[in-house]
Amino acid sequence: MYQAVTRGIQVTVKPQFLADRSSAADDRFFWAYTIEIANLGTATVQLKTRHWKITDGRGQMQEVRGPGVVGEQPVLKPGDKFEYTSGVPLSTPAGLMTGTFQMVAENGERFDVEVPAFSLDSPHGKRVLH
Repeated sequence: MYQAVTRGIQVTVKPQFLADRSSAADDRFFWAYTIEIANLGTATVQLKTRHWKITDGRGQMQEVRGPGVVGEQPVLKPGDKFEYTSGVPLSTPAGLMTGTFQMVAENGERFDVEVPAFSLDSPHGKRVLH
């Protein structure tokens, strides 16, 4: 589990390798990740956009930007939580994801909320510790 808090917005990520959707022989590895966004602050906010940086095991990065998450732009009042699950494929057995969600406060102010960097590990990957 990975967690970050920005301006009272807590983002928790739980990645999970999906062996049944992956094939090491075909260099196809798939993960699901569940994200919970909790408003620990005192103002209502709305998630407007997402920006992901996805890096594979070769160090190649792709960026993904778009409106909302899973087709939604949730409004979070103080104390509210929003959870969703999505997925990511890679051609390597390990990788890393990080990103931001752009929020809009009820006064119209826009700000970015950090999504903590989280590793995508499969049983096929070999980690080298330095």
